[in-house]
Amino acid sequence: MSPHVLILGGTTEARELAAVLAARPGVRVTTSLAGRVSRPGALDGEVRTGGFGGARGLAAWIRDQDVAAVVDATHPFAAGITANAARAAAATGIPLVALRRPGWSPGPGDRWHDVPSLEAAAALLPSLGRRALLTTGRLGLATFAHVRDVHFVVRSVEPPEPPLPADTRLVLARGPFTLADELALLRTHRVDVLVTKDSGGAATSPKLAAARTLGLPVVVVRRPALPDGVTAVPDVAGALERLGFAAR
Repeated sequence: MSPHVLILGGTTEARELAAVLAARPGVRVTTSLAGRVSRPGALDGEVRTGGFGGARGLAAWIRDQDVAAVVDATHPFAAGITANAARAAAATGIPLVALRRPGWSPGPGDRWHDVPSLEAAAALLPSLGRRALLTTGRLGLATFAHVRDVHFVVRSVEPPEPPLPADTRLVLARGPFTLADELALLRTHRVDVLVTKDSGGAATSPKLAAARTLGLPVVVVRRPALPDGVTAVPDVAGALERLGFAAR
């Protein structure tokens, strides 16, 4: 029987891994998407959309579909999905690989303020600026809804659902964005502080370079820890090696 790999997707790395595995003879690959973006791009292999019903539902799907291994290639802040994947893998006795691009590190000239959560970011923000570019994703905006005396510029692929901060300017745009794009956005809206999650990778880092160029403070929400016993690989090659597929 062909090995069946389940990818919990939603990231660029998940897309790349699906393409590599789908091109290999005798390998079946299914990418599961949470369905939070209404128009996801094309994916190689099979695609499943929607939740599993928690760890038990995921374990049942793994057994029913004869899944041989799971790759958690979700966003680094999708802690609930990651926890369910860890419990389901343990219940079914199959390997789990966490694919996580490395996080960001500050460099010379950066004015970063690390915080452990969105709640901590919301508490710190008013002391750093009055015009904030908020790039923490649609699902985290409610955490900032109570913050007053701050004008928020919110960039999102799709319109977010309320609650939103009272003073919000919505910018609908899809990346990747260049340094010139980010500098123009910050200057146009007179942003004086950036709030972001440590998603890592080069695709979303130009905003950090733009903040550095303009001397702006940056509130960086650091990633939640992985569940006990789960370790991460930094790239597709590492995931292939962990799965037992020699790189080609």
